[in-house]
Amino acid sequence: MSIQSPDWWRGAVIYQIYPRSFMDSNGDGIGDLPGITQKLDYVARLGVDAIWLSPFFKSPMKDYGYDIADYRDVDPMFGTLEDFDSLVHKAHMLGLRVMIDQVLSHTSDQHAWFQESRRDRDNPRADWYVWADPKPDGTPPNNWLSVFGGSAWQWDSRRQQYYLHNFLVEQPDLNFHNPDVVRQMLEEVEFWLKRGVDGLRLDVVNFYFHDARLRDNPPWDRNLPRRDGTSFSNPYAYQQHLYDRTRPENLVFLRCLRALLDRYPGTTMVGEIADDDPTAIMAEYTSGGDKLHMTYSFDLLTERFGAAYIRQVVEALETRLGDGWPCWSLGNHDFMRVLTRWGGTNPPEGLAQVLMALLLSLRGSACIYQGEELGLTQAEIPRERLRDPYGIAFWPEFKGRDGCRTPMPWRTGAPHAGFSSMEPWLPIPEEHRHRAVDIQDGRPDSILEAYRGFLRWRRAQPALIRGDLAFVEAPENVLALIRTWRNERILAVFNLSGGEVAVSKLLSGLLESLEGYGLPTAQSGEQITLPAFGVFFGRLGNSATLPAAAHNHPPPLQE
Repeated sequence: MSIQSPDWWRGAVIYQIYPRSFMDSNGDGIGDLPGITQKLDYVARLGVDAIWLSPFFKSPMKDYGYDIADYRDVDPMFGTLEDFDSLVHKAHMLGLRVMIDQVLSHTSDQHAWFQESRRDRDNPRADWYVWADPKPDGTPPNNWLSVFGGSAWQWDSRRQQYYLHNFLVEQPDLNFHNPDVVRQMLEEVEFWLKRGVDGLRLDVVNFYFHDARLRDNPPWDRNLPRRDGTSFSNPYAYQQHLYDRTRPENLVFLRCLRALLDRYPGTTMVGEIADDDPTAIMAEYTSGGDKLHMTYSFDLLTERFGAAYIRQVVEALETRLGDGWPCWSLGNHDFMRVLTRWGGTNPPEGLAQVLMALLLSLRGSACIYQGEELGLTQAEIPRERLRDPYGIAFWPEFKGRDGCRTPMPWRTGAPHAGFSSMEPWLPIPEEHRHRAVDIQDGRPDSILEAYRGFLRWRRAQPALIRGDLAFVEAPENVLALIRTWRNERILAVFNLSGGEVAVSKLLSGLLESLEGYGLPTAQSGEQITLPAFGVFFGRLGNSATLPAAAHNHPPPLQE
């Protein structure tokens, strides 16, 4: 897709930047917008279509930017609005789209709206947040729990009421049942659209509305796994979240949001879905062309791994998605880095490359989290250096999100790996220095060059960008799929094991091996030999017939 195409986002590759940890331009140990601008040439050379910036808005940083005190200003630690404008200008000059995080479900308790709302029950913004009277015995109005631990309700002595916070106490939830709030949030979004952003990543997009009757959530069957990113070390996992998220009213707001973006051609939205039936919600939220453009869930961000599991996740979504569009990711700022999550403390050679090729071969768009292109592993952060309130609350069973948020290593021999001239806000692991950009840049066998080469090759393969998808039966630990676009069919085979695998008789008919994707493979007649974590791409001739299994969909993903 060219940058002029209005549906450039279909099949696009989006590079997520966590501003605090990308590049520090002013020597305070914290990454900033000018630092990102300095490194946009690096991002453009990678071959992605867009960048997604995690929050850089004015904030007290209780949740590191996801607690916004002013939706229309840049926090001074990251720079200024003029710095943001310069970033957008340079990105567009390089052919990169710019997407920004929008955290619409809640604000900081330092936001002027909340300061007014909590003053009394009669002020103009008294109903802008979710307030409720206590039960007769003084306890919270219902049993809802916070994702970050404890009750989702906090007592406020001024109003003599509780307010709802699905996350930190310092993150009160906005009341989307109030039409004034809906209008205001649309205006906050439009501020950035007018400023030239090309898209939005919507944080916890299914959390906007709550049950107006404040009904109790029923318990969760703890014999069943969770698919919403929570674990049973957190009591939040003990409930079915029927009434505090994913309410039907959400669809009305999403249509309003889509109508706004439709007035700005070429803009797009990707929503984060945290739910126990994410495939159903992803289908519902992207169907019909009048709500979200794309969604992603946590199904490939968990510790579950293997060819069978990945196929099950993808086919379950394909079965239900209809005319919707997914966005796949294997990592982000909230989850353990994929190489450690799926490869252990010492990930095997080749795992990063095969996961990259697999991610970029699925039907949909894709997000790459900064550092994945370097093969960064999860950092071990000492307890005393933790900054994440989520990890501090649930240590040691859950160590939080700091381990995937450490600064980018740019130069192996430079102080602080070239990220900053002073001690960074989080430590840089020694093992990350050995995977710094300057070490991998230009080295043909590096993970970085594998990303660059594959992304360059993928741009010339419309079947991988826009094509339909069907799976083919393959040996254990091997994933085989066919992407079809118009008259072209590409067979992609991925060995997710540490041993050599010979794959034969996947299909009958002509198979032409493709070249140029830069990953190890071998072919002999009808047999494809894949080394450990090897990859094969081939073009199917017109006479090639697909086995019946390529057309059969398994049932939706089971709990």
